[in-house]
Amino acid sequence: MSKECVLLTLYMTDLLGEYEVAIDSKGRFLLPSGLRKQLAAGEGERFVVNRGFESCLTIYLMDTWKALSAQVNKLNDFQANVREFKRLFLNGATIVEVDSADRFLAPKQLMEYAGIKKDAVLLAQGNKIELWDRDKYYAYLREKSGGYSQLAADVAGTFGNPFENL
Repeated sequence: MSKECVLLTLYMTDLLGEYEVAIDSKGRFLLPSGLRKQLAAGEGERFVVNRGFESCLTIYLMDTWKALSAQVNKLNDFQANVREFKRLFLNGATIVEVDSADRFLAPKQLMEYAGIKKDAVLLAQGNKIELWDRDKYYAYLREKSGGYSQLAADVAGTFGNPFENL
């Protein structure tokens, strides 16, 4: 696949939505139909699941993961902080295939890392999906939502008016 094709796939995927899912005794959950409908043909079969930030898991589409890991692997291994980041980011990353019943099986050690047991939330975020323990996610939202307005100004304030050209 050419570099241009990978970049096009990254920008064409625009996953949206928040979905509550139940984790079964084997650690599987059903990939919600609302999310599956947003995936291009073949995109919803294989993913890479990895440790995310703030004690969640991040689920990447394969093309997204390939492009991201290629960038991470270009980092300079002669720097200690790079080696540390690569270990934390890459170790544990696992390819996961959705089974014939549209179930996703996240690796046990990653589920333990994120503290996900029975009830979880999937958050679609453009070209990736976060998987959170439900209680941790809603606690995070309650804690952070008070500063949302200032965060938006700090992070996206340079966008200008995003609606002026609509």
